[in-house]
Amino acid sequence: MAKRTVEQLSEQLLDKPLAALSPEEKGVLEAIVTRQIVADDAADLADEQASFGERLSDRVAAVGGSWAFIITFVLVLFGWMLLNSEILTKFNAAFDPYPFIFLNLMLSTLAAIQAPIIMMSQNRASNKDRIAASHDYEVNLRAEIDIIRLHEKIDQLMLDKVSKLEADLDEIKTALRSG
Repeated sequence: MAKRTVEQLSEQLLDKPLAALSPEEKGVLEAIVTRQIVADDAADLADEQASFGERLSDRVAAVGGSWAFIITFVLVLFGWMLLNSEILTKFNAAFDPYPFIFLNLMLSTLAAIQAPIIMMSQNRASNKDRIAASHDYEVNLRAEIDIIRLHEKIDQLMLDKVSKLEADLDEIKTALRSG
């Protein structure tokens, strides 16, 4: 089968003119014509494009959403409360006695800072998902087009075999008539 152009593939395989193709479809057809592979890791592509702030927000979200952070945080809170209610009160040195107003201020500040950072990480995860979905579409389209092309090749081989069998049959009939 001769090498076809993007325009020919567009018409033959997708039944669309080149101008009606989406950018993904054009990219897949161009990859077929140039024999390029379209299967890249979408997560790697998204990570390559990430800014320092995006990578930092991912780290903060990963740490803030871990059991290690939760357990450590609970231990620090209980330690703070124990220190300021039992130990330092005996020496009249408690810097944040019950009702722990300074601790509440620090927790509120932490929550106010951590929440938008985690939201930034979630937005980035959504962007990664969109990139992955787009990439999956391209790979699936490429697979479908390759299957169509394989069917065309098999159909052509079958037609060639049938033609050869018909020619052989004609030779046999001619040989039987003359013989």
